[in-house]
Amino acid sequence: MDGFGVSPRKVAAVVGVFVGSVLITHVGDPLDSVGNGYPMWRKTGLIGAPARAAVCIIAGISLLAMGWLYRLLFCPLELLRAPDDVGYIAEDGRSRAQAANEVRRRRKTGELPPVYPNGWYRVLDSHMLERGDVKNVSVLGEQVAVFRSQEGKAYVVDAYCPHLGANLAVGGRVVGACIECPFHGWQFRGEDGKCVKIPYAEKVPEFAKVRCWPSCEVNGQILVWFHCDGEDPPWSIPEQEEITRGEWLYRGRTEHFINAHIEEIPENAADIAHLAHLHTPGIVSGVDLRYTNSKTWEFVRHDWRVQWAPESKPNMHCSKMLVKHALTVFGRHWPLLDVDVVARQVGPGVVFLLFGHSFLGRGVIMQCVTPVEPLLQCVSHSIFYQSNIPPLVPKFILKAECIQFERDVMIWNNKKYISKPLLVKEDSAIQKHRRWFSQFYSENSPRLHYQHDTLDF
Repeated sequence: MDGFGVSPRKVAAVVGVFVGSVLITHVGDPLDSVGNGYPMWRKTGLIGAPARAAVCIIAGISLLAMGWLYRLLFCPLELLRAPDDVGYIAEDGRSRAQAANEVRRRRKTGELPPVYPNGWYRVLDSHMLERGDVKNVSVLGEQVAVFRSQEGKAYVVDAYCPHLGANLAVGGRVVGACIECPFHGWQFRGEDGKCVKIPYAEKVPEFAKVRCWPSCEVNGQILVWFHCDGEDPPWSIPEQEEITRGEWLYRGRTEHFINAHIEEIPENAADIAHLAHLHTPGIVSGVDLRYTNSKTWEFVRHDWRVQWAPESKPNMHCSKMLVKHALTVFGRHWPLLDVDVVARQVGPGVVFLLFGHSFLGRGVIMQCVTPVEPLLQCVSHSIFYQSNIPPLVPKFILKAECIQFERDVMIWNNKKYISKPLLVKEDSAIQKHRRWFSQFYSENSPRLHYQHDTLDF
């Protein structure tokens, strides 16, 4: 059914309505099979069609409640935000989309660093790509086709066929370890992008190939390597062994689109002062920064102690942030909710948020920042947690993290990048972070150039 765009939930709803209609309109009384009906319905006066309608309504509500409870307790949490959903204020009768477009059009961008740093970037989660699947993904200003061979290996190639430009991921199919173009049936090998078959040609030209992206699959994610000069990766994404061994299970994912330069997002780790102002109000106060400091919710406060520093050789491409979180309610500290987090950034696009608690267990949130366009970043947070901890615990953690993150989104979506910021002594880590992050740029790293039109009078 999914192949025709019909979800099981819709099918169940249609079947339920049909069955209910049959029961209500049926001439006989299925509730009165012994001739007298159920006493309960006779006492309430609900006999015949009204009784059947009441049964259908009660059954429907019960099924909905059971489905909601099942998703709450057992299913992964999926919070996928559209680019206009978060971070914009819709006023004067405008929609969020109109507000977002106006901000993008009028915002000053500032003097930007190169827009695509060299590094590893997530394109998909592993569970989103079954054997034989093909997905079209936008990454680093390019369209790529991500497919999984019949043997189970994932490959990433340029989406457009070099023959006549058809999109391999739109209608293309997997044949063994190759992807077949939907236009003329040319087949390209996932390993190196070489064309291995042209159905109507006697010979395949040696130069017939599609660009193949260096990729890897680790920690339940498929990632690609980008370098502006085509250099091979000098470092790799570390494996989280608890995920590989199945000790930590996937419990959910959030996804946001940020209208900002990629460097703005990881720079938050070194901006220690913003935690005390932006993230101290309790999560119950929401994400709209106009109301997070409302006195209504000031009885709940988050306290943060943070340290950030780059790592030394051979892990100079990594940095580490140590976070100690405490919660106070009505001025009283609750030690049970104290959490220690180690946030280790690996390159420009991947962060491991490792946290442990004596009672709530251990897990990791994988934060991945992937440039879609020069000033549009796809940020995903995937949580893996101890298998013996109820799924409700990691889902709550992910939801709480999502609320705090969306406060940052409102800042990022509306701010200007300042290349030479006015800093005080307590902001020194920000400048250190910028020096550390600059290693991911090369002389030929792509930059965003604007053409300024002028009016001469």
